[in-house]
Amino acid sequence: MQPDNFASGEPQPATEAELKEFAAFAETLADAAGVAILPFFRAETEVAVENKAKGGFDPVTAADRAAETAMRELIVKKFPKHGIIGEEFPEKKSRNGYSWVLDPIDGTRAFISGLPLWGVLIGLVQEGRPLIGVVDQPYIGERFIGYPGGAMFKRGGEERPLAIRSCGQLRDSVLSTTDPHLFVDKEAQAFDQVRAAVKLTRYGYDCYAYAMLAGGHIDLVIESGLKQHDVAALIPVIEGAGGVISNWRGGPAFMGGQVIAAGDQRVHAQALVALKRAAS
Repeated sequence: MQPDNFASGEPQPATEAELKEFAAFAETLADAAGVAILPFFRAETEVAVENKAKGGFDPVTAADRAAETAMRELIVKKFPKHGIIGEEFPEKKSRNGYSWVLDPIDGTRAFISGLPLWGVLIGLVQEGRPLIGVVDQPYIGERFIGYPGGAMFKRGGEERPLAIRSCGQLRDSVLSTTDPHLFVDKEAQAFDQVRAAVKLTRYGYDCYAYAMLAGGHIDLVIESGLKQHDVAALIPVIEGAGGVISNWRGGPAFMGGQVIAAGDQRVHAQALVALKRAAS
């Protein structure tokens, strides 16, 4: 199905049947990305790494590009009117309000280090509103899928709903961020204030931390400097599991930047007290 949402001048909400079709197709994209990526992971011949950053280190590999290429080809064939916003290649503009937002390997640093803490991120948005999200870890076979009204975990033949856990106080919560050096100046001070208040802090998990939050194992993820392709897939997964994800002011997180995700609304509100002082 390909509704032309511009025909009437106003985008029409996706129907339940369309959402199911889109979610199934997102899994098809994840399958294709996994096939493209896995031959490069922990390969006997070390995968070549290119640094995209003018300063610092922002790696990209042939695996990133192969996975995004595979997904793009499937989207163009199945939904030619849909846009594509990917990390590695130029944007394809939407002709009907739908766009796929792709991060072929979120956590390339982990990938090139042989650590299975990276993931494929696939998001579908309609006029900027996230609808479907997939976080896929093909090496360990875990998949997290979010959609309006719910989220699911899949591994092999196992399939069960995702649900955040209740945690009413920062002092009882588990916090994660990919790297404490994401934060500078006032950001670092704000993060340290939250870190000092929580029970436990873990580092280095990229998108997998958000998946663990949706699964009820982590309570809080705080990061900065994220891009649209870093977060579009995460929003439906976290919200579908009953969590909340926002920017540091409490507004929408879709465009990235300073992001906070929490399982429990109460912990989210408590952490925002410190983060709002450093919100940009």
